[in-house]
Amino acid sequence: MFASYFNKTSMHIFYGKAVLIDYLKSIKTNHSTIGFVPTMGALHQGHLSLMQQSMSENETTVVSIFVNPTQFNNPEDLAKYPRTLEEDLKKITGLSSEIIVYAPPIDDIYDGKPSSNFFDFDGLENQMEGKFRPGHFNGVGTIVKRLFEIVEPSNAYFGEKDFQQLQIVKKMVAKNKMKVNVIGCPIHREPNYLAMSSRNVLLSPEEKHEASIIYKTLIGAKEKFKTNSAKTVTEWVQKVFDKNPTFTLEYFEIADEMTLLPCLRKSKTKNYRAFIAVIVNKIRLIDTISLN
Repeated sequence: MFASYFNKTSMHIFYGKAVLIDYLKSIKTNHSTIGFVPTMGALHQGHLSLMQQSMSENETTVVSIFVNPTQFNNPEDLAKYPRTLEEDLKKITGLSSEIIVYAPPIDDIYDGKPSSNFFDFDGLENQMEGKFRPGHFNGVGTIVKRLFEIVEPSNAYFGEKDFQQLQIVKKMVAKNKMKVNVIGCPIHREPNYLAMSSRNVLLSPEEKHEASIIYKTLIGAKEKFKTNSAKTVTEWVQKVFDKNPTFTLEYFEIADEMTLLPCLRKSKTKNYRAFIAVIVNKIRLIDTISLN
């Protein structure tokens, strides 16, 4: 399908883990480092910025493109998740033809039927996303651990938009004593400050424009948190979305950045973060902001 395109480039693309592992072994030295950016495709500028940081900090950069079925608790969400491999590969090549791409079929990752392993993330998995997406983080832990075992990266790059996922990946690495440095990178935003997401392509122009309410609300919450309790701020956020029928507020939570436990009483020794999930026309959007 993509043969004619790749004949014109020097891109290294692998569909099977065995060949990828052999290739990475052939170029690895005692002092070289591998940077890794795991993605589910439908790439945007946020993904590309992760790749740019990886290239600036490592001799080799590997990008995976794999829509992981085990982290979707909603079959409809999995079915409509955008799959744009050819466009993704063009974007990567536009950045650098030296980036190594791993785009496996499901069978290359999961032998037989796709299934998740069970992980204990010390309770991180029970908050926010975990409450509304049962089994989601077992799926995340399963695929990230598998990809780390295949690529064996020195550094792995994740966007802070999925801050809970970032903390969970760090916990998984620590508990399994994996030799990879997990690096969180800043959120990239649309011109109207909507957090960049692969799901944004599913929004109509009007929905995308109106979705600026998400970031505006987070900014308002950050300001109010300076002088109000988390409970008061949360009630204010609920009222904002009650007045806007286009959007359904799934959750808003102010939590400790380390434990992800809800803030019941402020402490000057803790860093807090606001987390939000909003649904518009069955499309689920998340965002987050530091409150310190």
